[in-house]
Amino acid sequence: MVYVIAEAGVNHNGQRDMAFALVDAAAEAGADAVKFQTFDAEKLASTAVSKAAYQVSSTGEAGGQREMLKKLELPRNWHAELRSHALAKGMDFMSTAFDVDSLHFLVELGVPMIKVPSGELTNGPLLWQYARAGKPLVLSTGMATLSDVEQALGIVCHALHSDGEPASTDEIWHSWSNAAYRASLKGRVTLLHCTTQYPTAAGEVNLAAMDTLAQAFGLPVGYSDHTEGITASLAAVARGAVLIEKHFTLDRNLPGPDHAASLEPGELVTMVREIRAIEQMIGDGVKGPQASEWDSRRAGRQQVVAARGIARGAILVREDLTTARCGEGLPPTELWNLVGTAAAHDFAAGEVFRR
Repeated sequence: MVYVIAEAGVNHNGQRDMAFALVDAAAEAGADAVKFQTFDAEKLASTAVSKAAYQVSSTGEAGGQREMLKKLELPRNWHAELRSHALAKGMDFMSTAFDVDSLHFLVELGVPMIKVPSGELTNGPLLWQYARAGKPLVLSTGMATLSDVEQALGIVCHALHSDGEPASTDEIWHSWSNAAYRASLKGRVTLLHCTTQYPTAAGEVNLAAMDTLAQAFGLPVGYSDHTEGITASLAAVARGAVLIEKHFTLDRNLPGPDHAASLEPGELVTMVREIRAIEQMIGDGVKGPQASEWDSRRAGRQQVVAARGIARGAILVREDLTTARCGEGLPPTELWNLVGTAAAHDFAAGEVFRR
């Protein structure tokens, strides 16, 4: 079953009531998890770093990231209540940590898995700590090359089998070259294909890269969707995604960097419903008649019948035989085998040939 993460992210705008309303909306949509972001703005961004172009566009103002992020922090004392609220609604509570202290806080809180954001995929020291947390990992691969992903997985391999950080990158590659270490990633790591642009243009979605990741690393692959609408998520599910992450908001017109590229509650409901429908449509892969097809198979297929009157004992020629829907009798491919044999009895035109 596809695991659907409703990404609330920073769309709570620093307002407690809005954060709880986002949990409610995710639950009503039928998501498996609601996810926020946990960070300390002063640790995450320096005073010198400017906003990304999409953040400038969506907020309507330039300036530094730290000032913007400070307004979007999820206070630590909200987390436990939000988690309890989500669990009461039948959902998992998740949050992405952007620093080690936040990571340890979330692990102690009891999050079911660790989501590694695309921006931290190449942050070796933090990635190593993610892997040491003892939780399943979901690695988002936006902006990454295949070699970036390989290195990240090498770091995870090292963390899973070593007590201390690597002393050099050679140690990472020694871990990656160990087949047993690589095998230990299975059941622990899911890769997310992603394009880190908000919103992502259709021509930059590149869902075929899901296949590349799966073939290269033999791990389950999902999709973190930053496009407008739900088409890309549905296409990813049809292509085999095991996990879908999608930003949502209470109102796309709210101020903030991520609202404009997020789904509104009704759209989230539609996305989850359509994902569940697609799962049913994919089926088990066995090619055979479905339960509802058996009657159609009987009524819709033709059998061998006499094309004209035939006397008993006559040697059948091709012109004696044709096909029609009869609901019983010999299948059409048996017609050729009958040519050259003797008629078992008199046949009227249209009469069915039976074994």
